[in-house]
Amino acid sequence: MKFLKLFGRLKSVVIGMIHVKALPGTPLGCMQMSRITEEACREAEIYRDAGIDAVVIENMHDIPYSFSVGPEVTACLTAVCSAVRNICPQLPLGVQILSSANQQALAVALASGLDFIRAEGFVFSHVADEGLLNACAGDLLRYRKQIGAEHVQIFTDIKKKHSSHALTSDVSIAETAHAAEFFLSDGLIVTGSATGQQADPRELREVSKSVRIPVLIGSGVTYDNIESYIGANGMIVGSHFKEGGHWASAVDPERVKRFMGKIRELRQ
Repeated sequence: MKFLKLFGRLKSVVIGMIHVKALPGTPLGCMQMSRITEEACREAEIYRDAGIDAVVIENMHDIPYSFSVGPEVTACLTAVCSAVRNICPQLPLGVQILSSANQQALAVALASGLDFIRAEGFVFSHVADEGLLNACAGDLLRYRKQIGAEHVQIFTDIKKKHSSHALTSDVSIAETAHAAEFFLSDGLIVTGSATGQQADPRELREVSKSVRIPVLIGSGVTYDNIESYIGANGMIVGSHFKEGGHWASAVDPERVKRFMGKIRELRQ
């Protein structure tokens, strides 16, 4: 199984988030690339030293997000991801590029030696805060094939956060999961309604029973609610690892160490 081979375990894989500072050309961009890269590497070192299982790199500070991601974003993230790979040569690493720049994320992963991407809008249409987002599975998997990146796994959000799903209100989350599995997703991501918001444990159980591929939690996991998600194949943790529990703050080493300590106890 690809998931087991990559992470070395099938359950409760902890994936820490690096929210890269606003990149050049974006409205909040104000830092030199050298500083942006240094900060990402500093946070990668914190995660590595705390014994985290994996890291995913994301351009979340590039607000407001656009569907027209310029070549400068792809180039800058390739530089950042390559630097993080040098810091963490053995750690599984992934990337997500907002908004829904999934082909660009695959290109960055291939160039930087990363292992997976997180992809939005894989199946079904929905209305996100950036606008209408349509399914991309067919084009995305063909692109992965064309560039020789089939070793890069694609973990896909279903009924994703920060979105209205009125268009697919007659399609359950289990049916959405089935569709993503049928369209060859490598793993599914279940979230709450927004960044940092807790996912519904009932939805985790429903999706896990519906598919044979890994299911990850993509938001809202904290030290206090780990027990509700310990059965998930993976947990992507961002906000809780930051100072004050806010996604835009710096990674707090003590929060990461405390969380990982509890995870190790629960795994026994």
